[in-house]
Amino acid sequence: MYISFFLAYMIIGFGISGLVFYWALKNGQFRDQKRAAFLPLQHDTEIHQKRISRVNRFEAVILIAMACIGLVASASVLIVSLIQNQ
Repeated sequence: MYISFFLAYMIIGFGISGLVFYWALKNGQFRDQKRAAFLPLQHDTEIHQKRISRVNRFEAVILIAMACIGLVASASVLIVSLIQNQ
């Protein structure tokens, strides 16, 4: 009985991970790896402040919502498995 919950949980997790990875590739998150290696060495004043657009805010809200849904799904799987094992 627990295997069906576990498989559903894993399939949903892999699906969400694939969507987030596709989003990162589409938005160029992995484009400039040489620059990323030197970011920790830059001083705070050298980093330019960008204005956050509405699209970026919307994407951040969606990602936070997906993380919350994942946490709720994890908690519900644990609760259901604990209740059924009693």
